[in-house]
Amino acid sequence: MTDAIVIGAGPNGLVAANLLADQGWEVLLLEANDEIGGAVRSAEDVAPGFVHDTFSSFYPLAAVSPTIQALELDRWGLQWSNAPAAVGNPMTDGGWAIVHDDPFDTAAELDRVTPGDGDSWLEMYDDWRRIQHGMVGLLLDPFPPVRSGGSLALHLLGRRGLERIRLLASSVRSLGDRRFQGEAAKMLLATNAQHADLSPESAGSGLMGWLLVMLGQQFGYPVPRGGAGQLSQALANRLKDRGGVIRCGNRVTGIEVRGGRATGVWTAGGEFLAARRAVLADVSAPALYGELLPADAVPGRVKRAIRGFEWDPGTVKVDWALDGLIPWREKPAKSPGTVHLADSVDALSLAAAQIAAGRVPAEPFLLMGQMTTADPTRSPAGTEAVWAYTHVPQRIRGDADFSGAWTADEVERFADRMQDQVERAAPGFASRIVRRRILAPADLEARDANLVGGAVNGGTAALHQQLVFRPIPGLGRAETPVKGLYLASASAHPGGGVHGACGSNAARAAIFHARLTRR
Repeated sequence: MTDAIVIGAGPNGLVAANLLADQGWEVLLLEANDEIGGAVRSAEDVAPGFVHDTFSSFYPLAAVSPTIQALELDRWGLQWSNAPAAVGNPMTDGGWAIVHDDPFDTAAELDRVTPGDGDSWLEMYDDWRRIQHGMVGLLLDPFPPVRSGGSLALHLLGRRGLERIRLLASSVRSLGDRRFQGEAAKMLLATNAQHADLSPESAGSGLMGWLLVMLGQQFGYPVPRGGAGQLSQALANRLKDRGGVIRCGNRVTGIEVRGGRATGVWTAGGEFLAARRAVLADVSAPALYGELLPADAVPGRVKRAIRGFEWDPGTVKVDWALDGLIPWREKPAKSPGTVHLADSVDALSLAAAQIAAGRVPAEPFLLMGQMTTADPTRSPAGTEAVWAYTHVPQRIRGDADFSGAWTADEVERFADRMQDQVERAAPGFASRIVRRRILAPADLEARDANLVGGAVNGGTAALHQQLVFRPIPGLGRAETPVKGLYLASASAHPGGGVHGACGSNAARAAIFHARLTRR
């Protein structure tokens, strides 16, 4: 018997296990796959000598997360690396919109194209620095965020309070139109908002776009040196040094509930493992309530509500190994690690509308990673390890070209569509490809069961499924209706992103309730 069992060794499960071990708990971490990491993994499985991240790559939220920073992972081997510039968009009329490492450089470039936009950028960045601590707490702390919410409220009530409050609910299109005249700054905001499944017209997309470009401006878009898996490995090394135990290849098939309390888990091998204090589940909310818990342990209202849990769109990801750098039509002054490919804000709106209608976007928005640019260890000198992903409907309906079965032919044709997008911005791109790998929605889910249908954010980031509504109305915290059981995945508040907050919130709740029980 152990004090706590954590199900799933993704970043949230690893963070939760570390925080419990820091309190002296005996912790057993069970992972269904043969390796740790969840959606934070890397390998040389595309081409020899090229390190590709299987899922996520860039971690600006980790750079600002109090939880990640407090773990001091550099002591366990983690090193961060940054590209010369954080993020950029090649513009259809020439030039680039780029977030440089110095805000004054970013502003100067924006101002050169559209006078006045540079001052607006610096004003926005200055405002971010004033409220960043309260805002980060508001987004990442357990809901309701009492301490950070109070700090943020004090700043929001300042001279520009109403404008700040307006930003929280704005669409990114309206935010860009209010603050900037030129397309470059508007595109930086709008394309960064596409890291979530929010159209440019969606309420809250302004907050997402603003948050990510401001994080990029302050911290860059850092990557773990040597591959995304180095972040997971550092977390695992730290846990083991604290006495925690990790068992891979151990899929949990059920959670034992006695007297209304979680008492342990069953594995696929038929083994029962008991937990004295808590079970923490870094699994999707539908899997927790619909598969792992006994039916009689789940209240009827939860069963009904979880049927309405909404996934974010599916994802198709393409990895390339290139024998040279990407031949951009216009080479940027400083190469960004993260590149966004879209013709305009209108093009983003059209792609989002097609996804909402069940159609595969004709001109998909691409989120790209120039990994060797961000971290020279990722491939031999003069080459590039690069990837791109885009969103597709969870359920395709009425599309003449794609059935939704994602057959081998459909996957190849859609990867060609994505590659054509790159080719238009970088003529000659295809000629530099050494090898290409395509991961369709089912491939992503097969590698990480939490990415249902290729949903990489653990559920939609739309306002109706955030805060107190995540994963369902009334369960906006890590606690579940079962005592001693805590939801520690991206299905819980605050949702997707590598920030560790979902795991941290679950661990903090488990520790708090254990103390109450002792008293």
